Amino acid sequence: MARHIYRCPLRWSDMDAFGHVNNVVFLRYLEEARIDFMFRLAPGDGSPSFSGGSVVARHEIDYLRPLVHRHEPVTIESWVTKIGAASLTIAYEIKDPEQVYVRASTVVVPYDLQEQRPRRISEEERMFLQDYVDDGMRSGGAAA
Repeated sequence: MARHIYRCPLRWSDMDAFGHVNNVVFLRYLEEARIDFMFRLAPGDGSPSFSGGSVVARHEIDYLRPLVHRHEPVTIESWVTKIGAASLTIAYEIKDPEQVYVRASTVVVPYDLQEQRPRRISEEERMFLQDYVDDGMRSGGAAA
């Protein structure tokens, strides 16, 4: 039950008029972490796993605390909470060691770019994802 760790830099332009990271920017942070996670899972040696596209079917996000700009990156932990036949759910926490700013989840659907339609998760992909399945009960609370 591993979690993927991504260190996300904060940008000056991420702030809104209230001096904290804008709510929409958090979706960009999740995207960066998700792409990093999926590419790290992709096996080498010419395997087709995770080489096609994917689409986001759903986002859920809970904003817990404001995050203000600073020079240190924020940590995004990602893990898998569900693997279906043709979709998976990735959960996240955007956090520092002492506090969680956001809890979120994304339903991702593998997509065949040539056929222009969703596809099933392959057995090879399922095996890689299994290493990241977690119940989300770390850090003192349930994840999305």
